[in-house]
Amino acid sequence: MFTNNFDPVAFELFSLSIRWYSLSYIFGLILGWIYCKKILIKDPIILKLFEDYLSFLIIGIIVGGRIGYVIFYNLPYFISNPLEILMIWNGGMSFHGGMLGVIISSYIFSKKNNQNIFIFLDLVAITSPVGIFLGRVSNFINGELVGKLTNSNWGVLFPTYDDKLRHPSQLYEAFLEGIILFILMNFIFFIKNYKVGTCSYMFLIIYGCFRISSEFFREPDIQIGYLFGNISMGMFLSAIMIIIGLIIYFKRNNETKSQKI
Repeated sequence: MFTNNFDPVAFELFSLSIRWYSLSYIFGLILGWIYCKKILIKDPIILKLFEDYLSFLIIGIIVGGRIGYVIFYNLPYFISNPLEILMIWNGGMSFHGGMLGVIISSYIFSKKNNQNIFIFLDLVAITSPVGIFLGRVSNFINGELVGKLTNSNWGVLFPTYDDKLRHPSQLYEAFLEGIILFILMNFIFFIKNYKVGTCSYMFLIIYGCFRISSEFFREPDIQIGYLFGNISMGMFLSAIMIIIGLIIYFKRNNETKSQKI
């Protein structure tokens, strides 16, 4: 049995608390930026545009993630407390909302610069598992998004949640949605005759499958519970991801020529 007594605050800076979760966003973006510029992007035009794209990407992640959390996970509360929507430092971000924010901001940027949106979405799909991995590890450190009860030898006690042994579901997600997904996305991208957009729809499909699998070991959000049966909000939204990914696959598979970014 392992007891999770980690401090969610990484360090103090002039009386300002810097949390591991905030650092996961920062380092996820930095590492993704470096990997795109040094390894993935070969087209000089895309390389030049990429710096400006990052600003759109960050706005999409933050705004989409927050609005997604408000709508998907706690709408009645925020309707009664609308000013708290702006208080992102109090926590509450949705992956699925952040993903929608990324898609919208990428669409705006690609239209503005007359580029194929899937070029940018592919880059996000390939590198985002790094940020997802760091974010899930931060969830574990924070003792949030805990797993269901277990008697397994690897069960973890989260004292800030309750006194029962639980699955470290955050680490399951870090492994599947972070490490394994990163390996798969890069394997797909570096195959011969790669078609732009492939990583985008494969990310939707594979992440959706991994997330649904992980949700079986994760407690549903207290304020929502299960939507119906044993289906959580995370499962429902991930199923929609898979469906959209399959639609894009069938639509693009016969029309897109091989192309490198």
